[in-house]
Amino acid sequence: MMPVAASRSAPVEPTVDPTQPPPGREPTPIPSFAPPGHNDVVFLEGPQSRTREFLMLLRAGRDFLRGFRTLAFVGPCVTVFGSARFKEGTEYYELSREVGGALVRLGFTVMTGGGPGVMEGANRGAREAGGVSVGCNIELPFEQYPNPYLDRWVVCHYFFVRKVLLLKYSYAFVVLPGGFGTLDELTEALTLIQTAKIEQFPIVLMGRTYWQPFLDLCRRMIDAGTISAHDLDLMIVTDSVDEAMAHIEHKAVRKFGLTRKRRPRPSILLGEKGAPSTPAAPATPPRP
Repeated sequence: MMPVAASRSAPVEPTVDPTQPPPGREPTPIPSFAPPGHNDVVFLEGPQSRTREFLMLLRAGRDFLRGFRTLAFVGPCVTVFGSARFKEGTEYYELSREVGGALVRLGFTVMTGGGPGVMEGANRGAREAGGVSVGCNIELPFEQYPNPYLDRWVVCHYFFVRKVLLLKYSYAFVVLPGGFGTLDELTEALTLIQTAKIEQFPIVLMGRTYWQPFLDLCRRMIDAGTISAHDLDLMIVTDSVDEAMAHIEHKAVRKFGLTRKRRPRPSILLGEKGAPSTPAAPATPPRP
């Protein structure tokens, strides 16, 4: 798979939300029983009226549909996970920025949770390398805004919808230092691979020192018999971006036969949007 030629451009904040319909074609809103950012709280409250649960089901279904229609044409992705708390100029922000650019040069679209910190760094690196940068943001009680380096994004009302979208389109996962949310995303990917719910896509942990306690915990699990020794082979840990890209190229690009070809055309009738133009448009056969 030939690298995409890199080009640098100043970040431009999108002026149109691609997840929203054109003016005059807004769908009828689905009633919400929760204040902004509290949809998961209401959803998980326990048994509720049939009407309320049906409307919540419709709302989650709309989130899925918008995600599918927005992300179906962006090309093969690699999802980058990591903390929203690292600021520009910090070690892990700049590392994620480097990772984003390297993934574009390998031929991938960079997907993140769409927020600040590591997510912003990865999207920024992808944008600066001339690639496609997408995000799956989440509506929270406190501010969680889409970062300004996204070409396409969706805003989810429910965490479970967001987690599905972050996994659905990716052929590899790069995990930088983060907190509970990052651990949740990492262990979700590991569990799905371990239980053969998805293919064995490569997982790369960036930051040996940071992830050493997690690896130590995994070895304690092996000693206790709660996971198998070969489960450690599901991921690698490194400080080297070059080593990470070589692993992804071997375990994703070559393993799944990813090649460059024309993307299918989006349907205007379904509200689908194609990816922005890039130096070369990566596309793939369907994921196994």
